[in-house]
Amino acid sequence: MNYEQMSNNKLTLTGTILEVPEFSHEVFGEGFYETKLQVTRLSEQVDILPITISERLIIENDITVGDEVSLQGQFRSYNKMVDDRSRLMLTVFVRDIVSKEACVSSNEIEISGYICKEPIYRTTPFKREICDMLLAVNRAYNKSDYIPCITWGRNARYIKNMPVGTKITVHGRIQSRTYQKTNQEGEISSRTAYEVSVSKITAEVDQVTHDVENECIM
Repeated sequence: MNYEQMSNNKLTLTGTILEVPEFSHEVFGEGFYETKLQVTRLSEQVDILPITISERLIIENDITVGDEVSLQGQFRSYNKMVDDRSRLMLTVFVRDIVSKEACVSSNEIEISGYICKEPIYRTTPFKREICDMLLAVNRAYNKSDYIPCITWGRNARYIKNMPVGTKITVHGRIQSRTYQKTNQEGEISSRTAYEVSVSKITAEVDQVTHDVENECIM
């Protein structure tokens, strides 16, 4: 993996391990496990985020349920068959466990990628402006991660007409969001979405940074 592919997707998180890690898969003889991390916002609300961590890091750091950990890694996507349909799944891939002092924020992410779908702009009943976008972020071995992002206020207005293929860098945090889904039989189920809540955008087209002040839900 070259430097660009290391630096275009980086995050730091501090939170509490909620579940016993379960085996997920093996790569070149190294086992990887999945668990959930509870990250507290400034508002005291919490985000429950999926993480993927190697067996080596679990053993070296003696990680158990209830431990508070600080980690560095990447936000990644993969496809998984669910009910005979391919669904985009998201996870925090843990690269390292670090000291709490090494994390300037309990939840911080920076990714650089290309807008790969036309942004979706809308307003809430309270007239709050929101724009959703999907970023394709390059990874090693000719792979890409597809990361949903949500922007607010001035950033939403700025990004809504950005053409597909534009390269941008976004700063923000990862958030979880629960919503209701109705299937073809009319049955309602609760699902959880994960996305980057964007606080700052830099677009290569003009090299201008657009900041949001007090518009990102914390």
